[in-house]
Amino acid sequence: MPNGKSISATSRLQQDYVRLKKDPVPYIVAEPLPSNICEWHYVVLGPEGTPYVGGLYHGKLVFPRQFPFKPPSIYMITPNGRFKTNTRLCLSISDYHPDTWNPAWSVSTILTGLLSFMVENTPTLGSLETSDIEKQQLAHKSLEFNINDSIFCELFPDLATNVRAELSRRAELEHELRNVEADSDRNDSSSTLTDNHNGGVGGQSALHSAMSNLFVLVGFAAFAYIVKYVVKGLKTE
Repeated sequence: MPNGKSISATSRLQQDYVRLKKDPVPYIVAEPLPSNICEWHYVVLGPEGTPYVGGLYHGKLVFPRQFPFKPPSIYMITPNGRFKTNTRLCLSISDYHPDTWNPAWSVSTILTGLLSFMVENTPTLGSLETSDIEKQQLAHKSLEFNINDSIFCELFPDLATNVRAELSRRAELEHELRNVEADSDRNDSSSTLTDNHNGGVGGQSALHSAMSNLFVLVGFAAFAYIVKYVVKGLKTE
């Protein structure tokens, strides 16, 4: 019987994978490990209109050999401000609640439920309470975190390519900002000397601050656009 259940889990997960490829879950991509179909990894692409926009959130589903008759364990790996990382999450679709599990639920159902719960604020075992600003900061940091994860890069090469491009673009923007800051500092020094001579006050600090804020906002908006493009591409594949 154990072997039969194992075969049943493998067969069901293979079917779910085919369905997921034909009808992707919005804002989520998922792939099983090539060496173990009972361990799936997913990435939530932060939805628009939420503090997660622009972020990429890597996690995993660990299915028991008795699936679909028993639910999976659900984990979040990327720091996100909503769930604790590398901790089993207590959700109605996870192994914390086998009594409410429905064998008819698929991997797509699980991922849809996870996303729905992520964008809510309902507390549960394994959840966190953080401000929207903290979530936005973690969204910005999520790219660098994920690109250092070998499983993320192996299972989601297209996302990894986009992340590397975005991180490179950010580095270029930071370099440009440093040049602007250096020019501003030189202008400040020159302006201060002139103003001191004329009895006035320099006015470059406001421009300096505005430029810094502009680079941050432009960078965040640009990657949010990239994420939107990737999601659109997944839906049309």
